[in-house]
Amino acid sequence: MRRLLREPLLHFFVLGAALFAVYGWLNRGAPGSPNEIFVSRGQVQSLQAQFERVWQRPATPEERQKLVDTWVREEVFYREGLAMGIDRDDPVVRRRIGQKFEFLIDSATPPAPGDAELQAWLDAHAANYQVEPVFSFHQVYFNPERRGATLGRDVDAARRSLASGKPASGDPTLLPETMQAAPLSEVQQVFGDDFAAALGGLPAAGWQGPVQSGFGLHLVRLTESVPGRKAALEQVRAQVERDLLRARAQQASDDIYRRLRANYRVRVEPA
Repeated sequence: MRRLLREPLLHFFVLGAALFAVYGWLNRGAPGSPNEIFVSRGQVQSLQAQFERVWQRPATPEERQKLVDTWVREEVFYREGLAMGIDRDDPVVRRRIGQKFEFLIDSATPPAPGDAELQAWLDAHAANYQVEPVFSFHQVYFNPERRGATLGRDVDAARRSLASGKPASGDPTLLPETMQAAPLSEVQQVFGDDFAAALGGLPAAGWQGPVQSGFGLHLVRLTESVPGRKAALEQVRAQVERDLLRARAQQASDDIYRRLRANYRVRVEPA
């Protein structure tokens, strides 16, 4: 017995068994082989959370088991598909995996830029952050279809009446008679591009026109015209920061791609 206990081979087997037991204890719960599908507690919780988001209630034990069974079914089919190599020739799968990898690259949060960096970006891209021109005006509308041949004469008569301080009535319309401190884009949305473009060239004195729009003719009295200008950082900080971070993320993604691309040799078979 003592001779057996002193046998080096026995020591080797005992030590090996101990190491195997320790390894098994440390890796308990992990997949034991490539053919093993391990559904972790976290995976089950994730499936339950998805169920609750859709159905707005916890899953019953039967539903939870069905979620696990469905996930295992998908995993089996996924592994078998990979084993057959069908992912290599599927452009949808190929594109989806590439997009997911790119998403992982882009998901890193870059550090917030400081004021100096934001101002430098604003100065370099000032045309993208212009403050719109602003207009305040009154208008009288004339419908060409309703006025017919008398349209020009009626507009001239109304302009003379307004210039002398007397009232003049136009035609019924849903267009606003007055707009106050309206940005150029708002004027374009309501009256159209032609009217908004003409408005910028009118003097802020008396009744002017007629000004044409897609609706007809207008007499216009401009009371305020503030030209467009370069925006200050305080006015567009959020937009500038968003654009700068997006540009940095794109640059980081491009840099990572270039480093990865350097690991590959690409050969294109000639036609």
